[in-house]
Amino acid sequence: MNTTPAAIADSCLCLAVMRAARRTARRFDDALRPMGITSGQFSILVAIAASKGASLGEIADRMGMDRTTLTRNLKPLETEGVIATEADPDDARRRRLVLTQTGGALLTLATPHWQAAQKATEAQLAGPAAGARAILTEME
Repeated sequence: MNTTPAAIADSCLCLAVMRAARRTARRFDDALRPMGITSGQFSILVAIAASKGASLGEIADRMGMDRTTLTRNLKPLETEGVIATEADPDDARRRRLVLTQTGGALLTLATPHWQAAQKATEAQLAGPAAGARAILTEME
């Protein structure tokens, strides 16, 4: 295996995945910008909406993030009144994340913007790259 910096730059899987992730995130960020949110914020809103009142830890696990990173990313959404935390009715020590009415409306309005970016990305992954989603989904 050639380990010169040029060879590593040309063959490094980590670099290629990171580059693809940044480009993909940029595409979704550009699509969601008119809604005033980033792709990361959209993903958080989707995770909260899909989880129906999960805890911060459960959302962090679902998104593959650590709790401190998620907490930092939740702050602007909470400040804007898009999400809220509620006490769990079964365990007052546990806090649940929920979308507010504003958050639900934002998610509804942002979804067509996400769909456009999703469609463009799926088109790019057609053909030889068609198995990429399955491979990326299975990676731990």
